[in-house]
Amino acid sequence: MAQQETGDDRTGFDRILQFTIPDRDTRGRMVRLGPVLDTILSAHAYPLPIRNLLAEALVVTALLGSLLKDGEGQLTMQAQSQDGVVDLLVCDYRNGELRGYVRHDRARLDELGPSPSLHSLFGDGYLAITFDLAATGQRYQGIVPLEGGSLREACERYFWQSEQVPTLIRLGINCEPGHASAGGLLLQHLPEGEEGRERLHVRLDHPQWEHVSIMGGAITPAELSDASLGLEDLLWRLFHEEREVRVAPGAKIVRGCRCTLEHYRELIGRFPADEQAEMANEAGDIVVDCAFCSKDFVIKPTA
Repeated sequence: MAQQETGDDRTGFDRILQFTIPDRDTRGRMVRLGPVLDTILSAHAYPLPIRNLLAEALVVTALLGSLLKDGEGQLTMQAQSQDGVVDLLVCDYRNGELRGYVRHDRARLDELGPSPSLHSLFGDGYLAITFDLAATGQRYQGIVPLEGGSLREACERYFWQSEQVPTLIRLGINCEPGHASAGGLLLQHLPEGEEGRERLHVRLDHPQWEHVSIMGGAITPAELSDASLGLEDLLWRLFHEEREVRVAPGAKIVRGCRCTLEHYRELIGRFPADEQAEMANEAGDIVVDCAFCSKDFVIKPTA
Protein backbone atom coordinates (compact mmCIF):
# COMPACT_ATOMS: atom_id res chain seq x y z
CA MET A 1 0.00 0.00 0.00
CA ALA A 2 1.62 3.24 -1.13
CA GLN A 3 1.00 6.34 0.93
CA GLN A 4 2.16 9.92 1.14
CA GLU A 5 2.32 12.01 4.28
CA THR A 6 4.28 15.05 5.30
CA GLY A 7 5.20 16.24 8.77
CA ASP A 8 2.23 16.04 11.11
CA ASP A 9 -0.37 15.59 8.38
CA ARG A 10 -1.38 12.18 9.65
CA THR A 11 -5.09 12.65 10.16
CA GLY A 12 -6.59 12.52 13.63
CA PHE A 13 -9.31 14.80 14.97
CA ASP A 14 -10.82 17.39 12.64
CA ARG A 15 -8.97 16.35 9.50
CA ILE A 16 -9.85 14.65 6.24
CA LEU A 17 -7.94 11.83 4.58
CA GLN A 18 -8.26 11.42 0.80
CA PHE A 19 -7.36 8.25 -1.05
CA THR A 20 -7.84 6.35 -4.30
CA ILE A 21 -7.52 2.66 -5.15
CA PRO A 22 -6.61 2.73 -8.87
CA ASP A 23 -6.95 -1.00 -9.53
CA ARG A 24 -10.51 -0.91 -8.15
CA ASP A 25 -11.61 2.36 -9.84
CA THR A 26 -12.42 3.70 -6.40
CA ARG A 27 -11.99 7.00 -4.60
CA GLY A 28 -12.48 7.45 -0.88
CA ARG A 29 -12.55 9.86 2.01
CA MET A 30 -12.19 9.39 5.75
CA VAL A 31 -12.88 11.95 8.45
CA ARG A 32 -12.93 12.10 12.23
CA LEU A 33 -14.43 15.03 14.11
CA GLY A 34 -13.59 15.96 17.70
CA PRO A 35 -13.24 19.48 19.15
CA VAL A 36 -14.99 21.03 16.16
CA LEU A 37 -17.93 18.68 16.69
CA ASP A 38 -18.07 19.58 20.39
CA THR A 39 -18.09 23.29 19.53
CA ILE A 40 -20.92 23.00 17.01
CA LEU A 41 -23.07 20.79 19.25
CA SER A 42 -22.58 23.10 22.25
CA ALA A 43 -24.07 26.11 20.46
CA HIS A 44 -27.53 24.85 21.44
CA ALA A 45 -28.86 22.64 24.24
CA TYR A 46 -29.67 19.80 21.88
CA PRO A 47 -31.15 16.63 23.42
CA LEU A 48 -29.19 13.44 22.71
CA PRO A 49 -31.23 12.23 19.69
CA ILE A 50 -30.72 15.60 17.99
CA ARG A 51 -27.02 15.66 18.93
CA ASN A 52 -26.63 12.27 17.28
CA LEU A 53 -28.57 13.38 14.21
CA LEU A 54 -26.53 16.55 13.77
CA ALA A 55 -23.24 14.71 14.36
CA GLU A 56 -24.19 12.23 11.64
CA ALA A 57 -25.09 15.06 9.27
CA LEU A 58 -21.84 16.93 9.96
CA VAL A 59 -19.69 13.88 9.23
CA VAL A 60 -21.55 13.18 5.99
CA THR A 61 -21.30 16.85 4.99
CA ALA A 62 -17.54 16.84 5.56
CA LEU A 63 -17.16 13.64 3.53
CA LEU A 64 -19.21 14.98 0.62
CA GLY A 65 -17.71 18.47 0.78
CA SER A 66 -14.22 17.05 0.55
CA LEU A 67 -15.09 15.71 -2.91
CA LEU A 68 -15.13 19.28 -4.26
CA LYS A 69 -12.11 20.12 -6.37
CA ASP A 70 -12.98 23.83 -6.26
CA GLY A 71 -11.30 25.16 -3.11
CA GLU A 72 -13.89 27.92 -2.70
CA GLY A 73 -16.84 25.74 -3.64
CA GLN A 74 -19.50 24.84 -1.09
CA LEU A 75 -21.46 21.69 -0.32
CA THR A 76 -24.80 22.17 1.43
CA MET A 77 -26.90 19.34 2.81
CA GLN A 78 -30.43 20.22 3.85
CA ALA A 79 -33.16 17.96 5.21
CA GLN A 80 -36.64 19.43 5.61
CA SER A 81 -40.17 18.39 6.45
CA GLN A 82 -43.50 20.08 6.97
CA ASP A 83 -44.98 17.63 9.45
CA GLY A 84 -41.97 16.17 11.22
CA VAL A 85 -40.54 16.71 14.69
CA VAL A 86 -37.48 18.09 12.88
CA ASP A 87 -38.54 20.66 10.29
CA LEU A 88 -35.03 21.78 9.29
CA LEU A 89 -31.52 20.38 9.37
CA VAL A 90 -28.84 22.23 7.44
CA CYS A 91 -25.06 21.74 7.24
CA ASP A 92 -22.48 23.13 4.87
CA TYR A 93 -18.80 22.69 4.10
CA ARG A 94 -16.44 25.10 2.36
CA ASN A 95 -12.69 24.58 2.15
CA GLY A 96 -12.50 22.93 5.56
CA GLU A 97 -15.10 25.17 7.21
CA LEU A 98 -17.97 23.11 8.64
CA ARG A 99 -21.17 24.23 10.33
CA GLY A 100 -24.63 22.87 11.07
CA TYR A 101 -27.93 23.51 12.81
CA VAL A 102 -31.14 21.61 13.64
CA ARG A 103 -34.57 23.12 14.33
CA HIS A 104 -36.97 20.80 16.11
CA ASP A 105 -40.06 20.56 18.33
CA ARG A 106 -38.75 19.52 21.77
CA ALA A 107 -42.16 18.57 23.18
CA ARG A 108 -42.93 16.23 20.28
CA LEU A 109 -39.40 14.83 20.37
CA ASP A 110 -39.77 13.81 24.03
CA GLU A 111 -42.78 11.68 23.06
CA LEU A 112 -40.67 9.57 20.68
CA GLY A 113 -38.36 7.94 23.22
CA PRO A 114 -34.55 7.77 23.26
CA SER A 115 -33.95 6.30 19.78
CA PRO A 116 -36.41 7.79 17.26
CA SER A 117 -36.35 6.58 13.66
CA LEU A 118 -35.54 8.84 10.74
CA HIS A 119 -39.17 8.76 9.61
CA SER A 120 -40.48 9.63 13.07
CA LEU A 121 -38.17 12.65 13.11
CA PHE A 122 -38.86 13.96 9.61
CA GLY A 123 -42.10 12.35 8.48
CA ASP A 124 -42.38 12.61 4.71
CA GLY A 125 -39.37 14.88 4.36
CA TYR A 126 -36.79 15.31 1.66
CA LEU A 127 -33.03 15.58 1.37
CA ALA A 128 -31.38 18.20 -0.86
CA ILE A 129 -27.66 18.16 -1.62
CA THR A 130 -26.23 21.20 -3.40
CA PHE A 131 -22.78 21.68 -4.92
CA ASP A 132 -21.92 25.35 -5.51
CA LEU A 133 -18.80 25.77 -7.67
CA ALA A 134 -17.27 29.18 -7.05
CA ALA A 135 -14.78 28.94 -9.92
CA THR A 136 -17.48 28.54 -12.58
CA GLY A 137 -20.54 29.94 -10.81
CA GLN A 138 -22.38 26.67 -11.48
CA ARG A 139 -24.76 25.02 -9.04
CA TYR A 140 -25.81 21.38 -9.01
CA GLN A 141 -28.62 20.17 -6.78
CA GLY A 142 -30.24 16.81 -6.26
CA ILE A 143 -33.38 16.20 -4.19
CA VAL A 144 -34.52 12.78 -2.97
CA PRO A 145 -37.07 11.59 -0.40
CA LEU A 146 -35.75 11.02 3.12
CA GLU A 147 -35.96 7.25 2.96
CA GLY A 148 -34.08 4.55 4.83
CA GLY A 149 -33.09 4.13 8.42
CA SER A 150 -30.63 7.03 8.64
CA LEU A 151 -29.24 10.10 6.90
CA ARG A 152 -26.33 7.90 5.80
CA GLU A 153 -28.68 5.60 3.90
CA ALA A 154 -30.55 8.56 2.41
CA CYS A 155 -27.26 9.99 1.09
CA GLU A 156 -26.28 6.65 -0.44
CA ARG A 157 -29.64 6.64 -2.22
CA TYR A 158 -29.01 10.19 -3.41
CA PHE A 159 -25.76 9.24 -5.14
CA TRP A 160 -27.27 6.20 -6.78
CA GLN A 161 -30.49 7.91 -7.93
CA SER A 162 -29.20 11.42 -8.75
CA GLU A 163 -25.55 10.84 -9.67
CA GLN A 164 -25.57 7.19 -10.78
CA VAL A 165 -22.48 6.62 -8.64
CA PRO A 166 -22.35 3.52 -6.42
CA THR A 167 -21.49 4.90 -2.97
CA LEU A 168 -20.87 3.38 0.44
CA ILE A 169 -20.92 5.50 3.60
CA ARG A 170 -20.14 4.20 7.07
CA LEU A 171 -20.30 6.26 10.28
CA GLY A 172 -19.39 6.01 13.94
CA ILE A 173 -20.97 8.49 16.37
CA ASN A 174 -20.17 9.09 20.04
CA CYS A 175 -21.92 12.19 21.37
CA GLU A 176 -20.86 12.14 25.01
CA PRO A 177 -21.12 15.78 26.16
CA GLY A 178 -17.73 17.47 26.24
CA HIS A 179 -15.98 14.55 24.57
CA ALA A 180 -17.91 14.05 21.34
CA SER A 181 -16.21 12.22 18.50
CA ALA A 182 -17.51 11.00 15.18
CA GLY A 183 -15.92 9.43 12.14
CA GLY A 184 -16.89 8.44 8.64
CA LEU A 185 -15.78 6.52 5.58
CA LEU A 186 -16.96 7.20 2.03
CA LEU A 187 -16.19 4.97 -0.97
CA GLN A 188 -17.27 5.60 -4.57
CA HIS A 189 -16.89 3.53 -7.73
CA LEU A 190 -15.88 5.64 -10.75
CA PRO A 191 -14.81 3.27 -13.55
CA GLU A 192 -14.97 5.97 -16.22
CA GLY A 193 -13.04 8.55 -14.21
CA GLU A 194 -14.24 11.56 -12.29
CA GLU A 195 -14.43 14.14 -15.06
CA GLY A 196 -17.52 14.58 -17.20
CA ARG A 197 -18.30 10.95 -18.04
CA GLU A 198 -21.66 9.26 -18.24
CA ARG A 199 -22.02 6.73 -15.45
CA LEU A 200 -25.47 5.29 -16.19
CA HIS A 201 -23.92 1.93 -17.03
CA VAL A 202 -22.29 1.59 -13.61
CA ARG A 203 -23.63 -1.47 -11.81
CA LEU A 204 -23.88 -2.15 -8.11
CA ASP A 205 -22.79 -5.73 -8.87
CA HIS A 206 -19.62 -4.69 -10.71
CA PRO A 207 -16.94 -7.12 -9.40
CA GLN A 208 -14.50 -4.35 -8.47
CA TRP A 209 -17.19 -2.44 -6.59
CA GLU A 210 -18.45 -5.59 -4.88
CA HIS A 211 -14.95 -6.25 -3.54
CA VAL A 212 -14.38 -2.69 -2.29
CA SER A 213 -17.83 -2.35 -0.75
CA ILE A 214 -17.44 -5.64 1.13
CA MET A 215 -14.07 -4.55 2.51
CA GLY A 216 -15.29 -1.08 3.42
CA GLY A 217 -18.50 -2.43 4.91
CA ALA A 218 -16.48 -4.42 7.43
CA ILE A 219 -15.44 -1.29 9.29
CA THR A 220 -17.17 -0.79 12.65
CA PRO A 221 -18.67 2.38 14.17
CA ALA A 222 -16.31 2.00 17.14
CA GLU A 223 -13.26 2.03 14.85
CA LEU A 224 -14.44 5.17 13.09
CA SER A 225 -15.02 7.14 16.29
CA ASP A 226 -11.97 5.80 18.20
CA ALA A 227 -9.57 8.72 18.60
CA SER A 228 -6.71 6.36 19.51
CA LEU A 229 -6.85 4.76 16.06
CA GLY A 230 -5.27 6.93 13.36
CA LEU A 231 -7.13 7.15 10.08
CA GLU A 232 -4.03 6.03 8.20
CA ASP A 233 -3.91 2.94 10.40
CA LEU A 234 -7.60 2.28 9.85
CA LEU A 235 -7.20 2.60 6.09
CA TRP A 236 -4.31 0.12 6.27
CA ARG A 237 -6.51 -2.38 8.11
CA LEU A 238 -9.08 -2.23 5.33
CA PHE A 239 -6.97 -2.21 2.19
CA HIS A 240 -3.42 -3.35 2.98
CA GLU A 241 -3.73 -6.21 0.48
CA GLU A 242 -4.29 -3.85 -2.45
CA ARG A 243 -1.38 -3.34 -4.85
CA GLU A 244 -1.64 0.44 -4.52
CA VAL A 245 -3.59 2.90 -2.39
CA ARG A 246 -2.77 6.54 -3.05
CA VAL A 247 -3.16 8.67 0.07
CA ALA A 248 -3.15 12.43 0.48
CA PRO A 249 -3.99 14.58 3.52
CA GLY A 250 -7.10 16.70 3.04
CA ALA A 251 -8.17 19.95 4.61
CA LYS A 252 -8.05 20.65 8.32
CA ILE A 253 -11.61 21.15 9.54
CA VAL A 254 -12.62 24.21 11.55
CA ARG A 255 -15.94 25.48 12.79
CA GLY A 256 -17.21 27.48 9.86
CA CYS A 257 -19.76 29.96 11.11
CA ARG A 258 -19.07 33.02 8.97
CA CYS A 259 -21.27 35.54 10.79
CA THR A 260 -19.75 38.89 11.76
CA LEU A 261 -21.17 42.18 12.94
CA GLU A 262 -19.75 43.86 9.82
CA HIS A 263 -21.48 41.36 7.56
CA TYR A 264 -24.89 41.94 9.15
CA ARG A 265 -24.43 45.71 9.16
CA GLU A 266 -23.73 45.62 5.43
CA LEU A 267 -26.72 43.33 4.86
CA ILE A 268 -29.14 45.43 6.90
CA GLY A 269 -27.78 48.59 5.28
CA ARG A 270 -29.22 47.46 1.94
CA PHE A 271 -32.75 48.00 3.23
CA PRO A 272 -34.42 51.45 3.14
CA ALA A 273 -34.52 53.38 6.41
CA ASP A 274 -38.29 52.84 6.86
CA GLU A 275 -37.91 49.06 6.54
CA GLN A 276 -35.00 49.09 8.99
CA ALA A 277 -37.22 50.96 11.44
CA GLU A 278 -39.83 48.18 11.16
CA MET A 279 -37.15 45.59 11.99
CA ALA A 280 -36.08 47.39 15.16
CA ASN A 281 -37.23 46.38 18.64
CA GLU A 282 -38.61 48.69 21.34
CA ALA A 283 -35.08 49.79 22.23
CA GLY A 284 -34.51 50.87 18.66
CA ASP A 285 -32.06 48.05 17.85
CA ILE A 286 -32.15 45.45 15.10
CA VAL A 287 -31.19 42.09 16.61
CA VAL A 288 -29.96 39.39 14.24
CA ASP A 289 -29.82 35.87 15.66
CA CYS A 290 -27.35 33.47 14.02
CA ALA A 291 -28.79 29.98 14.35
CA PHE A 292 -25.45 28.32 13.60
CA CYS A 293 -23.51 29.83 16.51
CA SER A 294 -26.42 30.98 18.72
CA LYS A 295 -25.18 34.57 18.93
CA ASP A 296 -27.16 37.81 18.80
CA PHE A 297 -25.81 40.74 16.77
CA VAL A 298 -27.18 44.17 17.72
CA ILE A 299 -27.30 46.72 14.90
CA LYS A 300 -28.41 50.34 14.96
CA PRO A 301 -30.73 51.23 12.07
CA THR A 302 -29.51 53.76 9.53
CA ALA A 303 -30.84 57.19 10.39
